[in-house]
Amino acid sequence: MVLYGVIAFRFSVWRTLKELDARSNPLRDPVLQDHIQRLALPLGVSEIPVHVYEIDPVNGLAAPDGRIFLTRGFLRKYQNGDVTADELTSVIAHELGHVALGHSRRRMIDFSGQNALRVALMMVLGRILPGVGAFLANFLTGLLAARLSRNAEYEADEYASALLVKAGIGTAPQKTLFEKLERLTQTGHSTSPAWLMSHPKTTERIAAITRNEAKWGLSKPQS
Repeated sequence: MVLYGVIAFRFSVWRTLKELDARSNPLRDPVLQDHIQRLALPLGVSEIPVHVYEIDPVNGLAAPDGRIFLTRGFLRKYQNGDVTADELTSVIAHELGHVALGHSRRRMIDFSGQNALRVALMMVLGRILPGVGAFLANFLTGLLAARLSRNAEYEADEYASALLVKAGIGTAPQKTLFEKLERLTQTGHSTSPAWLMSHPKTTERIAAITRNEAKWGLSKPQS
């Protein structure tokens, strides 16, 4: 079952990369490229290539091969003045965090393990609770997957904060972007319990960034 999970994950990666190759172009915006160059300096690299994924939803993503993408929808928000260059740069810093921390590889391991756990739970719970065992197995593995995903988001946020500080941009754009996020994505407030969500609530992400600032001596902790 672990082998099946690895094969399924690798097929998903192949399909994702093929889609990105077919529907993306290099980012060509002088102002944004100047901001991105500020991130490159503390990383000790000459440049950070960023690509535009030609879809309408507002999002940023790190491809399994390490490339960074902004969606066309997100770029339009910047061009319309809904987000600033610093705020969009914070998205790129976050995606760089996913790459630097090896989250893509970790997702493959997690996905394979979760698939094996799901099958084992189905076998055990299916005998104990016929008819609902499969549902419970999917529910429990879904809880685990959501928790692991939220942890990865916090880690990428912390990496982005540190990189933005070193680049002289600071963490303020991270927090202001999170404050805008629900309106930008037009999702409104989620009615799902926090433990079922794959991303932490925006208020909790802002609070975590503020705690990191205090830990690093950049601000006073809030009471």
